[in-house]
Amino acid sequence: MTFMLPDLRHKLLLFLLLPAVLHAQSFTQTIRGTVVDQSLQTPLPGTTVMLLTSTPLKGTSTDASGQFRLTQVPVGRQSLQISVVGYKTATLQNITVDAGKELVLSISLEEAVSQLSEITVKPTIDKDKPLNEMAAVSARTFSVEETQKFAAAVNDPARMATAYAGVVGADDGGNSIVIRGNAPNGLLWRMEGVEIPNPNHFSSLGTAGGGISILSAQLLANSDFLTGAFPAEYGNALSGVFDLKLRRGNTAKREYTLQAGVLGVDLAAEGPITKGYGGSFLINYRYSTLGLISKLGIDIGTGDRVFQDLSFNVYLPTHKAGAFTLFGFGGLSSSKINALTDSTKWTSDYDGYNEDFRANTGAVGLTHTLPIGRKALLKTVLLASGYENRYQSSRLEPTFDYAPSQRNDESFLTQKRILSTTLTYKLNPRHTFRTGLIGTQLRYDLSQKSWEAEQQRLLTRVRVTDHTSTLQAFGQWNYRLSEQLTMNAGVHYLYLALNGTSAFEPRGSVRWAFATNKSLSLGYGLHSQLQNPATYFVVPAESPGSTPSSNRNLGFSRSHHYVLAYDQRLNGRSDAPPLRLKVETYYQHLFNIPVSARQRDAFSIINRFDGFTDRSLANNGIGRNYGLELTLEQFLIQTASGNNVYFLLSSSLYNSEYQGADGIWRSTRWNGRHAQSLLMGKEWVSGANVFGVNLKMSYYGGYRYTPVDIAESKRLSETVYVDNQSFTQQLPDYFRPDIRLSWKKNRPSSTRTLSLDLQNAVNRRNVFGYYYDPASGLVRTSYASGLIPVLSYRVVF
Repeated sequence: MTFMLPDLRHKLLLFLLLPAVLHAQSFTQTIRGTVVDQSLQTPLPGTTVMLLTSTPLKGTSTDASGQFRLTQVPVGRQSLQISVVGYKTATLQNITVDAGKELVLSISLEEAVSQLSEITVKPTIDKDKPLNEMAAVSARTFSVEETQKFAAAVNDPARMATAYAGVVGADDGGNSIVIRGNAPNGLLWRMEGVEIPNPNHFSSLGTAGGGISILSAQLLANSDFLTGAFPAEYGNALSGVFDLKLRRGNTAKREYTLQAGVLGVDLAAEGPITKGYGGSFLINYRYSTLGLISKLGIDIGTGDRVFQDLSFNVYLPTHKAGAFTLFGFGGLSSSKINALTDSTKWTSDYDGYNEDFRANTGAVGLTHTLPIGRKALLKTVLLASGYENRYQSSRLEPTFDYAPSQRNDESFLTQKRILSTTLTYKLNPRHTFRTGLIGTQLRYDLSQKSWEAEQQRLLTRVRVTDHTSTLQAFGQWNYRLSEQLTMNAGVHYLYLALNGTSAFEPRGSVRWAFATNKSLSLGYGLHSQLQNPATYFVVPAESPGSTPSSNRNLGFSRSHHYVLAYDQRLNGRSDAPPLRLKVETYYQHLFNIPVSARQRDAFSIINRFDGFTDRSLANNGIGRNYGLELTLEQFLIQTASGNNVYFLLSSSLYNSEYQGADGIWRSTRWNGRHAQSLLMGKEWVSGANVFGVNLKMSYYGGYRYTPVDIAESKRLSETVYVDNQSFTQQLPDYFRPDIRLSWKKNRPSSTRTLSLDLQNAVNRRNVFGYYYDPASGLVRTSYASGLIPVLSYRVVF
């Protein structure tokens, strides 16, 4: 007993001191990754990787497959310098190392024009530089950390993008975005180099946004966002491009992420397929919180919004046949509203409506990447995708039995099969060529019936089962005349078999770094986009007895983009936070825009969210968008005190106008004239704890609206607008502050993050629009979202 007592005392003392020991412990983690050539994505062996934030300096080199491994790296924000003979040195600052998860990086280096035996290039910080080297204007990269860190971004690339110059939200209730005054449906979503369906829950056919993003931040790698004058490889888009990249799962160890919050519950897992193989898997599943609550039998009221989604990426390398990846995502979403069965409780006409909405979408793709010699890379992608939308509504008639009267019956099903192949050939450091073919097979099963107030009955607007195909081809050339002067030139071809429409689209840009940390860029592009599939097959409202193909021969909507940009680094000191100033001015001439074919009025398809209408159309409309954008950005960097701060100030002055069939210039629906956004944040590091405060303030001009024709609205008991006054009125200016508070705790084998997003923190009632309410006979105001608190807790281990 006398020998056991001291041992027991020691154990008790250790138990009491354990929390203090853990708090003082300096947690470490491993940084692994691959270094590749930017153009060919081929590995760069012998590359030196230095950890700049360690004392003494710590480093390693890549092996024959371009892979490196740094162990015992302290958690927190770190900086890496990557260098190899013949390539420009790259510096990665502000990368976050957490205790719960290894940091796996994919680093691309740009080959130097002058091939010397030894090259010394001053390290540069190009956090915002796009991954696509052929995008010289109106493009930037964004990181997964930004989608998680920015206030009100909630892991959503589209919501995050509203912090950038020229980008504003189209509707608080969803994540549709307006880019430089263009309609929200002008946005293209791509994943792994191929077009994907709109990756959002609660979306409608023809839209590019929805209520909540399907894509998991767990799967995304750094990706590109483009807002104009796109390189030649991007087709079927008028306003912008999200070019999404997927990260590979950890090839060395299993890791897991659990996240629960107001929006949903996420489960993610990744790791090697088998030991020593080099392949990996990464999978994420999410179910909506409201859906889980309802499953427990708890009444969550009317307006149920339930969703679930699954996304994955499987990496399958081979020794001689290149590398394969199997990737995909899928989402199911539904919303149901039940009418109040007692009409005495109706405060508006909408209280008497039943609504049932369902939207399902998904895609599965297989990629094959094959190096051909040392100068070429062939990438082939096969993708199958589908979208299904069903919507029904009925109105309870305030009679004895409250019999429902059906008002809408909509069923849209579209399927795509895409085969894409791209060849990149690097002749030498000065000349890189990229060419590709994209074939798409489309199948439609579309049906839509809606209420006709004049005839007091449902009329069929769309009914078709059909198929068609598109062909896209492109070629582009990147010519680096010197380290200071780069030129890109290319052409894109788009063909629609449905009606034989085709378009050749020249693209080009020049970037001139005329002084240290200063550059000028000039870009041009001609761009085209297909119409909403249902628009091709409508039964025109003005002639309901005609066949459902009056718009079958519609051509593409098209636009010339011109961009001039100035970029300057205002602070070149390596020990100071990088500060960047960017100014862009642009002009876009839109033409071939569908407008009314049989009457001279103010209608134009560019004022619609989804590009759909039930009238006869002709490609006779035009439009123009022009403006000036300013961005001042300080990137987040760790200071000597351990306190981190960043900000992003963006401001836009713009004009967006159009002509309908009547030939009169008017403001488009999206013409707010000005938009300002301030994004800023600060972190406090205390031992294993990181506290963060992030603020976003959005202020922009209100969108345009058309006055309600009260007399006609009363006669038809629905909202009717005054056509010859289309978009002559402007909503009040929009203002919304968002705040995000976070607390991250590193533990020996896990990282835990608690966050609270206060969207519209002051509960401001921004006006969304006006409508006629038949129940009261008055014009009422509809408002955007009020205060929305989003609480989330995440554990990574």
